[in-house]
Amino acid sequence: MPRPFPIALPEGPPGLRLDVRPAPVPDAFLGALAAHLGPEGVVVGDGPLDEAGRDWWPLSAVWATEGLIPARPAAVARPSDAEGVVATVRLAAEHGVPVTPAGGRSGVCGGAVPLAGGVALDLTGLAGVIDVDDTSLRARVLPGTFGDDLERALAEHHLTLGHWPQSMAISTVGGWLACRGAGQYSTRYGKIEDMVAGLEVVDGRGRRFRTGGAPRAATGPDLTQLFVGSEGTLGVITEATLRVRPRPAGSGWAAYGFERFADGLDACRRTLRRGATPCVLRLYDRAESTRQFSGDHFAGDACLLLVLDEGDPESVDWTLAVVDQECRRTPGATGRDRRLVGHWLEHRNDVSALGLVVQAGLVVDTVEVAGSWGVLPRLYDDVTAAIAAVPGTLAATGHCSHAYLDGGCLYFTFAGAPGGDPADKDRYYRGAFDAAMAATLAAGGAISHHHGIGLLRGPWLRPALGEEAFAVLADLKAALDPAGVLNPGKLGLASPFVPDGWVWT
Repeated sequence: MPRPFPIALPEGPPGLRLDVRPAPVPDAFLGALAAHLGPEGVVVGDGPLDEAGRDWWPLSAVWATEGLIPARPAAVARPSDAEGVVATVRLAAEHGVPVTPAGGRSGVCGGAVPLAGGVALDLTGLAGVIDVDDTSLRARVLPGTFGDDLERALAEHHLTLGHWPQSMAISTVGGWLACRGAGQYSTRYGKIEDMVAGLEVVDGRGRRFRTGGAPRAATGPDLTQLFVGSEGTLGVITEATLRVRPRPAGSGWAAYGFERFADGLDACRRTLRRGATPCVLRLYDRAESTRQFSGDHFAGDACLLLVLDEGDPESVDWTLAVVDQECRRTPGATGRDRRLVGHWLEHRNDVSALGLVVQAGLVVDTVEVAGSWGVLPRLYDDVTAAIAAVPGTLAATGHCSHAYLDGGCLYFTFAGAPGGDPADKDRYYRGAFDAAMAATLAAGGAISHHHGIGLLRGPWLRPALGEEAFAVLADLKAALDPAGVLNPGKLGLASPFVPDGWVWT
């Protein structure tokens, strides 16, 4: 089952914030579903339904303080195998009932919110590692496997996936794949789309099939990547074949300070251009450097770069030497206490502050976008300026969280104090997020790097892809899910349950 949320709901039945009319769910459907999944495979109790109506979207944490949840399904389906998923999808298509697939529900864009009610398909019953091929460095994994459980299982074989998102303990393999997730070590290991060799999928027609499997192939379009990032709108992932690696033998840390954020970006670019790929190249602007590292080991006012690498000791030494050379080539750059990396490692997955700031009446969230090295400096400047210009903003800061040969991810944090009125909080949040999206597109960036689209970015996907490309996506949806039952309202796609696509109201 999904793991607990940080914001508890007040006593009493919660209200619903999103105003999409729930789809009717016939008793005949629920009876047939229970016949396939067993009496414990279909849950209709209020508590589980309320929890299944939200994910970790920070705005829903604000709503929780007001006694609201985004939506509520009519039932939660909990299959224990892929055939249970097939039965759920086929029955849903037959009866016209929306299905919202979910794993840990750790997403922050409303992707697991059952917008039109119907059935929340809890995939955490499909968990575990089926097989590990140490010779080929492959692992077959079920989608409801939580990240920490996966790494523990791989450690028994002296292997690792190398995928370490902040949500490691509360997110699942299926969720990573559905949203094209990234771990904090992605500069070395890649994002999840680089780690997947093949999938088993159930599409909206209830067809169960496999994709991919070979290390490389020229067998037509890559159907695996069609479903990676589709967020449950085209199919439900029921198994994944992942590329794993030997656990590293050594590691090393370093830290540097830069006078300007753009200087740090350029040092990262030059490092990667020389072929060095440290696991972590994490560059904070001045504001975030001060906020994150104001303790004993932080010295001076600078943009802080944290560097971490792991692997064969000789490889680690060479990589850190390249980083050191490129950082010290930058005028004004200085070495910093490498224990700052240890501080980050100790606190990197701590999200307890979310509950505290929300309870204090603030509105906060993060926005991660991506761009090439040629646009990253402008992208940083434009997005922080756009958010700061929204009335009520207290802070708009950023860091480069993931870096690659051709560009990287900028990860922004905003906080605002729009007042105590719930409508003002919603209005501020929407204004800040929309400002970030508009500035990103204007600068030539991608509107998401790893959080995905969900509900939150849905209205922005059409302008991000372009009209013709978005039409192709809609055609794929119609072909693979003709009844429109899979995760309606997400990715900005229209459906029988949300005919015009979901928009803010």
